[in-house]
Amino acid sequence: MVRTSIITVPAFSDTRKRIRHFFGTRQHALGLDLELGIPRQGVAGAGAASWTLTVKQVHGTEALVVDRALMPSDRFAGGWDALVTDRPGVMVAVRTADCVPVLMYDPIHRVVAAVHAGWRGAVAGIVPKTLALLESRFGSHPEQMRISIGPSAGVCCYEVDEPVLDGLRKGVSDWEKVVRSRRGERAHLDLKALIREQVRTHGAAPARVTTVNLCTICHDDLFFSYRREGKVNGTMISAIGLPLSRG
Repeated sequence: MVRTSIITVPAFSDTRKRIRHFFGTRQHALGLDLELGIPRQGVAGAGAASWTLTVKQVHGTEALVVDRALMPSDRFAGGWDALVTDRPGVMVAVRTADCVPVLMYDPIHRVVAAVHAGWRGAVAGIVPKTLALLESRFGSHPEQMRISIGPSAGVCCYEVDEPVLDGLRKGVSDWEKVVRSRRGERAHLDLKALIREQVRTHGAAPARVTTVNLCTICHDDLFFSYRREGKVNGTMISAIGLPLSRG
């Protein structure tokens, strides 16, 4: 559901183990002034006492694991496209403007992840690789995970060219399942469908995978869009974290 300037989903909102999370809009992003690699308190939607961290994104498949409390003096100078934490009071966040934000939560082992998946990262498997990291590091079984795929460029508008299609052919065995309206060297790519198929193949329970079916290119009133605007005028912030109190 849309709540003021952020979007929340029922998958993370049961009353017993409420998880702080949001998919941001362009309105929410205005004035946030998050600095890459520098934790910040008091971010709208995160809770005044929580620290929010976003880092430089490089369209790769590496994940940063935050396994301790954050401090104002902390600096994270590398580049990652997934952030993982089991620390209460830490919100891990990604920035998007057409790429797919993916939020994950394991209610058994109490760990969360935020993933930035553009077409390169998606084809390279950043989402299943993050699930594999959660399993190896924290014991999270894919079928227990709750996963939500956020607003991104939709298949309605996301037309791609031959270099992207060639990358799909080389990296995705059933790549034709996620393209539509193919005309020669161009087609429309369904990034959300690609990610849903990847998590299903990795063992996630389909009933625990939800999708926010909003296209960032279509909805100029809600979202920034690199494809629509031709440049980066801003990015949405999507984040998830364990609350300081379970109450």
